[in-house]
Amino acid sequence: MRSYKTSENKNKTKPKVTMAQAFKTIIWPRRKLVFIGLILIVIKSLSGLILPWQSKVLLDEVVPSGDTSKLWILIAIVIGAITVQAVTSFLLTKILSVQAQYLISELRAQVQKKVLSLPISFFDNTKSGALVSRIMTDVEGVRNLIGTGLVQLVGGTFTAVISLIILIKLNPWMTLFVFIPLSIFGVIALKAFKYIRPIFRSRGKINAEVTGRLTETLAGVRVIKAFNAEEQENSAFEKGVERLYKNVKKSLTATALMTSSSTFLIGVATTGIMGIGGYYMIQNEMTTGDFLFFTLVLGFMIAPIIQMSNIGSQLTEALAGLDRTEELMNMAAEEDDKNRTIELQEFKGEIEFSNVSFEYEDNKPVLHNIDFKAPSGSVIALVGSSGSGKSTIAGLSATFLNPKSGKITIDGRDLSKVKLNSFRQHLGVVLQDEFLFEGTIKENIMFPRPNATEAQLQAAVKAAYVNEFTDRFENGLETLIGERGVKLSGGQRQRIAIARAILADPKIIILDEATSNLDTESEALIQKSLAQLTKNRTTIVIAHRLSTIRKADQILVIENGKIAERGNHDELIASQGRYFDLYTYQAKI
Repeated sequence: MRSYKTSENKNKTKPKVTMAQAFKTIIWPRRKLVFIGLILIVIKSLSGLILPWQSKVLLDEVVPSGDTSKLWILIAIVIGAITVQAVTSFLLTKILSVQAQYLISELRAQVQKKVLSLPISFFDNTKSGALVSRIMTDVEGVRNLIGTGLVQLVGGTFTAVISLIILIKLNPWMTLFVFIPLSIFGVIALKAFKYIRPIFRSRGKINAEVTGRLTETLAGVRVIKAFNAEEQENSAFEKGVERLYKNVKKSLTATALMTSSSTFLIGVATTGIMGIGGYYMIQNEMTTGDFLFFTLVLGFMIAPIIQMSNIGSQLTEALAGLDRTEELMNMAAEEDDKNRTIELQEFKGEIEFSNVSFEYEDNKPVLHNIDFKAPSGSVIALVGSSGSGKSTIAGLSATFLNPKSGKITIDGRDLSKVKLNSFRQHLGVVLQDEFLFEGTIKENIMFPRPNATEAQLQAAVKAAYVNEFTDRFENGLETLIGERGVKLSGGQRQRIAIARAILADPKIIILDEATSNLDTESEALIQKSLAQLTKNRTTIVIAHRLSTIRKADQILVIENGKIAERGNHDELIASQGRYFDLYTYQAKI
């Protein structure tokens, strides 16, 4: 049974992104918008203080005087203040929240671009679902940096400071009594944030694993149902979401501690204010309006502090997500190799392997001292038992892999020093596990050349005999094929992949058992199109059916990562070695 990784403590890393770095890279470039947001939040905060101030005026001046004209003025002032609050609140959302969502879309595009620039080896070791989670979810938290979150944090601090000054002027002793429990709450909150950040960081990893597993499960639903394995998949997913639940539970516990401590300490402060305020009013040292004003302003000071604790959690989550995003952005892209400086101009397509060795894991060699030359326009066939190293040679030829030792040259140039874009624009690949994108048959064929003419498209369609089955479809080339071409047969998918390669018109073609999924009739059609596909192109063919490579210029028999035999079909048959055994065995089947 497949299972999730259960060790959360492996590869623990310290937080990488500090608030100062986030400020420099995310906030500062958008300082104008943030500054506007700060002005709006200050206006909103100051207008919010109008209500408690006018409440004092109402009780201490307007009511005792019985002046209704002053009452109407007071009401007008309060309505004006409320209107200002509503307008600034709308503008804050309109300006900052929308900008935050734009930033998220920008970051997602940057991360996706970075991910696609990484070498194939990275994708071999990372689940696609986990990458989807990192691209879509990890950057979400930045809305709290550039959105209303950070501005509310600054604005809340401003409101709290202004309120504190007013409270001190009203009654310093009552203010001191309030300040003590609030200071205790501040210490608790800081410790909680320090505890929570690693939890949020770990949550991102768990969420990526769970998402990756779910994506894998849905993609392999036919295999799961075929083997009646629903229960074990359900069990594995339940374990993943349980780990996610336990992580969330930890953060909720810390958040609950902050909330409950704030409730208790604010309750203590309120009770004290009632006692002290009541004493001062009995002694006629404080008016009813003063007490109400103090209480309301106190609310204006406490509310931002409580709000800041929630915003602090959001900012902590944002920084944890940026930590993980930063890990991806700091990875070396394929094109970052400073040794790759050669730009191929006149491209012929001659490939040569010189003493090439390769290993996926240290001290576990897969290829040993491979030597061969593929002249421009020639067809080189690779045959051998499963796991002998044929696909690894193809991967090295396509620059998906890099040799451990030895040299691969293209037109006499060291391939390890050639810019990848310069080489791959001349490369076409048809893999054993052909990949088709969701959409129409036409869109898949035109994938390498979206701007191809109708004549070029039809030429590729006919060359690969795609029209042999699309002519029977109601919508022809506009037929929707489903995810990964699930609505088509294996042979139909393979012919679409070959048509795609023909349309790309590359100088080098790599066919990784391209006819392995074809029935006899389809194979006969494809063999005709392959003759056209390989014409005047350097071709490396990994062959399962040896009857398909009889006309190859050179056949390499790969066994245990070495070239056991080489020659054309007739020469190898005449030598009666390993190729002879393989060919005669297949001929009997």
